[in-house]
Amino acid sequence: MDNAIGLDSNPYLVNMQLDLFFAAYTKVPVTWRDYDYTPNFNKMYYITEGEGYLKIGKQEYYPKPGELYIMPAGILQSYSTISDNTLGKYWCHFTSKLGDLQLFDHVAVSSYVVQPEPAEMKGLFERLIRYANRDDLTSRFRIRSILLELLSSFFDLCGHTKLNRTTNSTYDKMSAVLQHIEDNVSLQMTVEELAHIAHFQPNYFIHVFKNFTGLSPIQYINRHRLEKATQLLTFTSMSISSIADSIGLELSYFSRMFKEHSGYAPSTYRELMAGPRTK
Repeated sequence: MDNAIGLDSNPYLVNMQLDLFFAAYTKVPVTWRDYDYTPNFNKMYYITEGEGYLKIGKQEYYPKPGELYIMPAGILQSYSTISDNTLGKYWCHFTSKLGDLQLFDHVAVSSYVVQPEPAEMKGLFERLIRYANRDDLTSRFRIRSILLELLSSFFDLCGHTKLNRTTNSTYDKMSAVLQHIEDNVSLQMTVEELAHIAHFQPNYFIHVFKNFTGLSPIQYINRHRLEKATQLLTFTSMSISSIADSIGLELSYFSRMFKEHSGYAPSTYRELMAGPRTK
């Protein structure tokens, strides 16, 4: 039996936690080198000039301009210069976690290097660097969006990409639970109800759910509700009370929860997302 599934069929990816540490463009010095180390974060390099050496796991590479590399967390790595014509690269360091595991613990790829469209890739990295140097609410959203676009481009181009599926039965059960949450976000749900769908005892269900999503069931439901509310505030003209109803929360509780989550009242957030209006 094939022990993998397509990336687009996994609901846990929706809940992936993405955090950017650094983003920049660098022409590396001739002293740029490190051997046999294992980072606890992912690295992404888009090569624009020069030459050098990378080793990712057991695979050795000599990067060329136009190539995009992913160097996943938890994999033994090395890098160095090989001449005075050193690498020029856009790069970023980031984490991408699904529950307690890194994204690349779940994903098997056939290669760590692809050749994307140059103008698109440079544009994405330049936007990422610009927003990484800002400290405002909308920049945080845009950073996540750009990281997802970069990862999507990589997975689209790297060919054979599969999501590891180590426990079919548990995966199927948790898929059913997450789909139930998605379909019933306007209704009240209990841990006991969700555990019954998975055919688990409640305490064990909570443990399994947190391993898969990184959140408790209640935290996941509330975050899902707030993400849906954020989309409705940004892209629709629904009233705030209607939005609260659509995610199963009373208006006062929704307003308080949204402000705790975003730092803004729902009405203020909507005005912020709308931007300045011309008169």
